[in-house]
Amino acid sequence: MSRIRTFIAVEIGNDIRKNAVALQQRLGKIDPDVNWVDAAGMHVTLLFLGEVDVREIVDVCRAVKEVASREPVFPLRVAGVGAFPNTRRPKVVWAGITDGADALQRLHEGIAEKLLDLGCYRKEERAFTPHLTLGRIKDGGDALMAELPKLMAWNGGLTTIGEVVVFSSELKRDGPEYVRLGGGELRGK
Repeated sequence: MSRIRTFIAVEIGNDIRKNAVALQQRLGKIDPDVNWVDAAGMHVTLLFLGEVDVREIVDVCRAVKEVASREPVFPLRVAGVGAFPNTRRPKVVWAGITDGADALQRLHEGIAEKLLDLGCYRKEERAFTPHLTLGRIKDGGDALMAELPKLMAWNGGLTTIGEVVVFSSELKRDGPEYVRLGGGELRGK
Protein backbone atom coordinates (compact mmCIF):
# COMPACT_ATOMS: atom_id res chain seq x y z
CA MET A 1 0.00 0.00 0.00
CA SER A 2 1.33 3.39 -1.05
CA ARG A 3 1.66 6.24 1.44
CA ILE A 4 2.04 10.00 0.93
CA ARG A 5 3.67 12.42 3.38
CA THR A 6 0.86 14.94 3.83
CA PHE A 7 0.12 18.26 5.52
CA ILE A 8 -2.62 20.90 5.50
CA ALA A 9 -1.78 24.60 5.24
CA VAL A 10 -2.66 28.09 4.08
CA GLU A 11 -0.46 29.98 1.64
CA ILE A 12 0.96 33.36 2.62
CA GLY A 13 1.04 35.49 -0.53
CA ASN A 14 3.93 37.07 -2.39
CA ASP A 15 4.30 40.26 -0.32
CA ILE A 16 4.72 38.34 2.93
CA ARG A 17 7.03 35.87 1.20
CA LYS A 18 9.23 38.72 -0.09
CA ASN A 19 9.41 40.34 3.38
CA ALA A 20 10.19 36.99 5.02
CA VAL A 21 13.05 36.35 2.58
CA ALA A 22 14.50 39.80 3.35
CA LEU A 23 14.34 38.93 7.06
CA GLN A 24 16.02 35.56 6.42
CA GLN A 25 18.84 37.34 4.58
CA ARG A 26 19.26 39.80 7.47
CA LEU A 27 19.34 36.99 10.04
CA GLY A 28 21.60 34.86 7.85
CA LYS A 29 24.33 37.48 8.20
CA ILE A 30 24.18 37.03 11.97
CA ASP A 31 24.15 33.23 12.04
CA PRO A 32 25.04 31.27 8.91
CA ASP A 33 24.36 27.96 10.68
CA VAL A 34 20.62 27.95 9.90
CA ASN A 35 18.74 25.99 7.23
CA TRP A 36 16.43 28.68 5.85
CA VAL A 37 13.06 27.68 4.41
CA ASP A 38 12.89 28.16 0.65
CA ALA A 39 10.62 31.08 -0.32
CA ALA A 40 8.55 28.99 -2.73
CA GLY A 41 7.62 26.57 0.03
CA MET A 42 6.62 29.09 2.71
CA HIS A 43 3.20 28.43 4.23
CA VAL A 44 1.40 28.30 7.58
CA THR A 45 0.83 24.67 8.53
CA LEU A 46 -2.51 23.82 10.12
CA LEU A 47 -1.88 20.08 10.56
CA PHE A 48 0.96 17.75 9.71
CA LEU A 49 -0.47 14.29 9.01
CA GLY A 50 2.72 12.41 8.21
CA GLU A 51 2.42 9.32 6.03
CA VAL A 52 -1.19 8.90 4.82
CA ASP A 53 -2.48 5.92 2.85
CA VAL A 54 -3.07 7.10 -0.72
CA ARG A 55 -6.62 5.71 -0.48
CA GLU A 56 -7.39 8.14 2.38
CA ILE A 57 -6.31 11.31 0.53
CA VAL A 58 -9.77 11.82 -1.02
CA ASP A 59 -11.36 11.65 2.44
CA VAL A 60 -8.77 14.10 3.83
CA CYS A 61 -9.46 16.55 0.99
CA ARG A 62 -13.23 16.17 1.50
CA ALA A 63 -12.89 16.89 5.24
CA VAL A 64 -10.75 19.98 4.57
CA LYS A 65 -13.25 21.25 1.99
CA GLU A 66 -16.17 20.78 4.41
CA VAL A 67 -14.50 22.57 7.34
CA ALA A 68 -13.10 25.36 5.13
CA SER A 69 -16.54 26.06 3.66
CA ARG A 70 -17.81 27.09 7.13
CA GLU A 71 -15.09 29.72 7.74
CA PRO A 72 -15.22 33.16 6.08
CA VAL A 73 -12.33 34.68 4.15
CA PHE A 74 -10.05 36.46 6.64
CA PRO A 75 -6.99 38.73 6.81
CA LEU A 76 -3.72 37.20 7.97
CA ARG A 77 -0.85 39.32 9.27
CA VAL A 78 2.63 37.94 9.84
CA ALA A 79 4.53 39.93 12.49
CA GLY A 80 7.15 39.44 15.20
CA VAL A 81 9.85 36.79 15.39
CA GLY A 82 10.58 34.03 17.90
CA ALA A 83 11.99 30.54 18.35
CA PHE A 84 10.73 27.06 19.25
CA PRO A 85 10.89 25.48 21.72
CA ASN A 86 12.32 28.65 23.30
CA THR A 87 15.19 31.11 22.90
CA ARG A 88 17.43 29.20 25.34
CA ARG A 89 17.32 26.01 23.22
CA PRO A 90 16.25 27.21 19.78
CA LYS A 91 15.55 24.70 17.03
CA VAL A 92 13.17 26.70 14.79
CA VAL A 93 13.08 30.43 13.98
CA TRP A 94 9.55 31.59 13.19
CA ALA A 95 7.49 34.66 12.35
CA GLY A 96 4.29 35.08 14.33
CA ILE A 97 0.70 35.40 13.21
CA THR A 98 -1.28 38.29 14.67
CA ASP A 99 -4.40 39.01 12.59
CA GLY A 100 -6.04 35.74 11.60
CA ALA A 101 -4.69 33.59 14.43
CA ASP A 102 -8.22 32.89 15.77
CA ALA A 103 -9.46 31.81 12.33
CA LEU A 104 -6.43 29.53 11.91
CA GLN A 105 -7.16 28.03 15.33
CA ARG A 106 -10.79 27.30 14.33
CA LEU A 107 -9.67 25.73 11.05
CA HIS A 108 -7.06 23.63 12.86
CA GLU A 109 -9.56 22.38 15.44
CA GLY A 110 -12.33 21.69 12.91
CA ILE A 111 -10.09 19.79 10.52
CA ALA A 112 -8.38 17.89 13.35
CA GLU A 113 -11.77 16.76 14.69
CA LYS A 114 -12.85 15.49 11.24
CA LEU A 115 -9.56 13.69 10.64
CA LEU A 116 -9.54 12.12 14.11
CA ASP A 117 -12.98 10.68 13.26
CA LEU A 118 -11.55 9.30 10.00
CA GLY A 119 -8.61 7.78 11.88
CA CYS A 120 -5.91 9.43 9.76
CA TYR A 121 -4.65 11.95 12.32
CA ARG A 122 -3.22 11.64 15.82
CA LYS A 123 -3.66 14.66 18.06
CA GLU A 124 -0.36 16.30 18.94
CA GLU A 125 0.57 16.76 22.58
CA ARG A 126 1.70 20.36 22.12
CA ALA A 127 -0.84 23.09 21.51
CA PHE A 128 -1.27 24.47 18.00
CA THR A 129 0.59 27.78 17.59
CA PRO A 130 0.06 29.42 14.19
CA HIS A 131 3.41 30.56 12.77
CA LEU A 132 5.49 30.87 9.63
CA THR A 133 8.66 28.79 9.85
CA LEU A 134 11.65 30.79 8.64
CA GLY A 135 14.48 28.36 9.36
CA ARG A 136 15.83 25.46 11.38
CA ILE A 137 18.87 26.02 13.59
CA LYS A 138 21.55 23.36 13.17
CA ASP A 139 23.54 24.14 16.29
CA GLY A 140 23.76 26.88 18.89
CA GLY A 141 21.97 29.98 17.67
CA ASP A 142 23.14 32.28 20.50
CA ALA A 143 23.97 35.25 18.25
CA LEU A 144 20.66 34.86 16.44
CA MET A 145 18.69 34.66 19.69
CA ALA A 146 20.36 37.87 20.91
CA GLU A 147 18.95 39.61 17.79
CA LEU A 148 15.34 38.36 18.13
CA PRO A 149 14.20 40.84 20.83
CA LYS A 150 15.03 43.64 18.37
CA LEU A 151 12.60 42.08 15.88
CA MET A 152 9.48 41.92 18.04
CA ALA A 153 7.99 44.80 16.00
CA TRP A 154 8.94 43.28 12.61
CA ASN A 155 5.95 43.39 10.26
CA GLY A 156 5.90 40.82 7.48
CA GLY A 157 2.70 42.10 5.92
CA LEU A 158 -0.96 41.32 5.43
CA THR A 159 -2.70 38.96 3.02
CA THR A 160 -6.19 37.54 2.58
CA ILE A 161 -6.75 33.85 3.21
CA GLY A 162 -9.46 32.35 1.03
CA GLU A 163 -8.45 28.70 0.86
CA VAL A 164 -7.02 25.78 2.83
CA VAL A 165 -4.74 23.43 0.87
CA VAL A 166 -3.79 19.77 1.27
CA PHE A 167 -0.17 19.19 0.18
CA SER A 168 2.10 16.22 -0.26
CA SER A 169 5.69 16.68 0.82
CA GLU A 170 8.49 14.70 -0.76
CA LEU A 171 11.87 15.11 0.89
CA LYS A 172 14.56 15.72 -1.71
CA ARG A 173 18.25 16.49 -1.53
CA ASP A 174 17.64 20.24 -2.08
CA GLY A 175 14.77 20.38 0.41
CA PRO A 176 11.13 19.35 0.43
CA GLU A 177 9.03 19.46 -2.72
CA TYR A 178 5.35 20.28 -2.16
CA VAL A 179 2.55 19.20 -4.47
CA ARG A 180 -1.02 20.39 -4.12
CA LEU A 181 -3.41 17.45 -3.63
CA GLY A 182 -6.65 19.36 -3.03
CA GLY A 183 -8.21 21.95 -0.80
CA GLY A 184 -11.25 23.93 0.13
CA GLU A 185 -12.38 27.50 -0.35
CA LEU A 186 -13.46 29.59 2.63
CA ARG A 187 -17.15 30.38 2.12
CA GLY A 188 -18.59 31.06 5.56
CA LYS A 189 -20.53 34.18 6.46
